[in-house]
Amino acid sequence: MDIAALATVASQMQVRQDASLKVMDKAMGDAEQQGNQMVEMLESSKVQHPDLGNSVDVKA
Repeated sequence: MDIAALATVASQMQVRQDASLKVMDKAMGDAEQQGNQMVEMLESSKVQHPDLGNSVDVKA
């Protein structure tokens, strides 16, 4: 391979890597946002019956 071909291949590899990192960064940002929204949803949910689930009946 000559220098020009190597430079082209290296440039293409760099573009692929940059694009891959951008996609991963976007996915991580989306996952963080979804996690924050889930935390907000769980914190805002109200307990319907405060006594429900506090004891277990083990008799059959």
